[in-house]
Formats: sequence, structure tokens, C-alpha cells
Amino acid sequence: MHEYSQSDLTRRFHLTRPLLRSLAREGLITTPARRGKTAYSFQDLLILRTARALRDAAIPATKILRALDNIRSTRAWALGASGKDLEIREGTQAWEATSGQYSLPLARVPAVKVATMPVAAQSPPPTLKADEHYARGFALEESDAVAARAAYQEALGAQPDHLEARINLGRLLHLAGELTEAERTYRQAQTTSALLSFNLAILLEDQNREEEAAAAYREALAHDPYFPDAHFNLSRLYERANLPREALQHLLAYRRHILQFGE
Repeated sequence: MHEYSQSDLTRRFHLTRPLLRSLAREGLITTPARRGKTAYSFQDLLILRTARALRDAAIPATKILRALDNIRSTRAWALGASGKDLEIREGTQAWEATSGQYSLPLARVPAVKVATMPVAAQSPPPTLKADEHYARGFALEESDAVAARAAYQEALGAQPDHLEARINLGRLLHLAGELTEAERTYRQAQTTSALLSFNLAILLEDQNREEEAAAAYREALAHDPYFPDAHFNLSRLYERANLPREALQHLLAYRRHILQFGE
């Protein structure tokens, strides 16, 4: 079990608080405490990682909840994007997550793997080992950044595509002034996300590579069009580049999000 506050969850998984509350209300994860920290199981963490992957794939919140609800009793599953729907694979069977209807093999397109829930085994799968190293690194960040970095590196050794470990390792390298290594860590990601692109953009800004930074902010917004800080920072870069129309566009988007969500 690992303990996280609501702020920890939003920072780690980049999920909005309303979505976290919906996941808890549906019984998909342990209900977060209003104050302090809550203990979460690996099952909780896998559900949260899956929700994060689906959100990064621009799947609506209602569809995420429906899909996760449909698969909560399945022992071993893989979830992917297939056509316009989500596809669940359980052994040799495949069915649509939102409707519950089985997919026809001839009509099915190759699914893009999003997440896999492992069956209990004698030795932990690489995903669980990586999550253990990640949780240890997360807990060490404030007290021992060097040990936290080592834990994140172990997580990536067990699972090179562990996106959260890669993002946090890159951020710690950035804070330590190891900018080249931080950039390499970000760019070696097998998959990307709004938060990874955003952190890379900040790193590039710190090196006065503003055109590249603007491109990275745009990539972050391609993953998450409602990422307020990406809108704000991109507006600032456009203003410096003497592009007032583009600067105003992103500043207004930032203000709309703040007024609507208060974040």
C-alpha cells in the first residue's frame, strides 16, 4: 500500500479532481481523503494509470468510467483503442468496453495497447516492480533527491515505458542543473503526454531555445487542449515573438479555463 494526497494524485496522474471523485464514487479506486493522505493499493494505481492513459488519448471522462466499470470484475485484461471505441481483450476474446458487445475478429482493427492488468503470479510482473520503485522514489523526493532519482532509474530499468518515472526523473535532473541529461530522459520516452511535453518545454525555455519550447507547448496542448499553464506559457512566448494575435488566443484560453475550473 502507498499513501498519496489528492494533490499527489493530480500531480502524478494529471487527472482532474472531478474525475478522481467520479472514479471513487463508482468504487473504482479508494476514496481520497479530504485532508491528509490515503492508502492506495497496486490495483488502485493500475486503475489510475489506465485512466491517465485514456485521458491522454482524448477519451471523454464518461467513456473512461464506463470502460473501467465494465472491466472491474475481469481478472486479466488489456485495454486498447480500436476504431472509435475502446476494446477490451481477455484471453482470446475481445469486446467493446462501452457497449459490452463482443468484437468480430474480421472487423477488428489492430488495437493500440494502453494498459494491462496482470493476474497474480509468484513473481511480480515488471509493471508492478516498476510501480514499487516509482512509489519509493516519489516518497523520497523531498528528503533525498539523489535516492529518488536512483529509484526512478530502477523503475525505468524494470519498465522503460514507465512514463511517470521518466517525467519525475527528468524534472529532478532539471532541478539539479543536469539539463542535457534531463532532455535526453524526456526525449527517450517511448510514449509521451501533456505533462512530459510541458516539462520539456520549460527545460528548453531555460536554455533560451524558445522556438523549440513553443513547439513543445503546442505538443502538450495537442495531448490536453485544456492545460492552462501550457496556454499561459505559450502566450508569453508568442508575445516575445511579436505575435500578438496568437498570444491573445492562448491567454484567453488560459483565462477561460481558470474561470471555468478554478485551477
